[in-house]
Amino acid sequence: MELPPLVAPAAELTEEELRRYARHLTVPEIGEEGQRRLKNARVLCVGAGGLGSPALLYLAAAGVGTLGVVDDDVVDVSNLQRQVVHGLGALGAPKTASAAARVADLNPLVRTVEHRERLDAHNAPRILAGYDVVVDGSDNFATRYLVSDACELAGLPHVWGSILRFDGQYSVFWGAHGPTYRDLYPVPPAPGSVPNCAEAGVLGVLPGLLGTAMAVEAVKLVTGIGTTMLGRVATYDALSARWWEIPLAPTPGRAPVTELRDDDGAPACALPGPGAEEPLPTVTAPQLAALLAARERGEADVDVVDVREPYEARLAAVPGARSVPLARFESGEALAELDPARPTVLHCKAGSRSARALRLLRAAGHRDAVHLEGGVLAWIEQVDPSQRPY
Repeated sequence: MELPPLVAPAAELTEEELRRYARHLTVPEIGEEGQRRLKNARVLCVGAGGLGSPALLYLAAAGVGTLGVVDDDVVDVSNLQRQVVHGLGALGAPKTASAAARVADLNPLVRTVEHRERLDAHNAPRILAGYDVVVDGSDNFATRYLVSDACELAGLPHVWGSILRFDGQYSVFWGAHGPTYRDLYPVPPAPGSVPNCAEAGVLGVLPGLLGTAMAVEAVKLVTGIGTTMLGRVATYDALSARWWEIPLAPTPGRAPVTELRDDDGAPACALPGPGAEEPLPTVTAPQLAALLAARERGEADVDVVDVREPYEARLAAVPGARSVPLARFESGEALAELDPARPTVLHCKAGSRSARALRLLRAAGHRDAVHLEGGVLAWIEQVDPSQRPY
């Protein structure tokens, strides 16, 4: 959809800006006026991770005057495979600080505002206030719905993208002119039913492609050039190098968003709704440690099963666990390897994969089975901090 420019032009460009943005100024659709609009623009990036990294870099290079960055995480070595705004020197530093430093190095004419906090229903109105466009590079459904709802209430357009393994999607949402994220995905998935990038993996170069495409949309919205992705969703399969596009329209009769809700700080969309599956039985890390100690003394019998991939156990592990990857549960092969009469504890990295394996196991009749709440991450935090970082 073609839209008018979102941002009014700033004052005249300085000589330094004329030199820096010379290749923009020679593009007729942008020119000096478009560059002045970029200079006056305020763009908020939710997430300084895989998608946020290229978006931030290219928006800064393009001359967006103010870039906001929302993220409460710190830089970990596993981020560097795809989160190109960060480097080795930033390990352990807040992602917002790392991103701000890189933006300043790339283009000192850009002002970066750090929002070193997790976006929630309480702070979203405050954080979004004053921005013209929101670029959503978050990695979880709760935040995606929250960003969409907050933007709808604030009357802001937002550019969205998501990635997993070899696949990516992106679009533009704007409740005042077209569909929102809730028109694309009306019902949030049940917690734990969809793996995230940490569990399923992602091709490191994929977010570069999608994040850059998201930056293009932000530039188009600011300057009013071209046709935006509003009303369209693009999907990309890196393995086949093919793009697909589907039209998207507002859902007839969909109730407008009237408020943002929280429950103990968690967005309401993260909570299971009516008809959600019954909660699965869990064991805490200290309880599992006690079980393992009792097993060592010959006072208890428990089968501890790691459903992660074998290489992950080389990085961190629960002692005494044996490897049965999730794929073997999904194929049914694992059922022959587990005794339904023996108490069983499944675990993965954070609990999502073990929950899926446990549902399959209990459906096959293994009633004396639980999974480790919080996975190996909880084990490290509560029992064995020597295995940090993981």
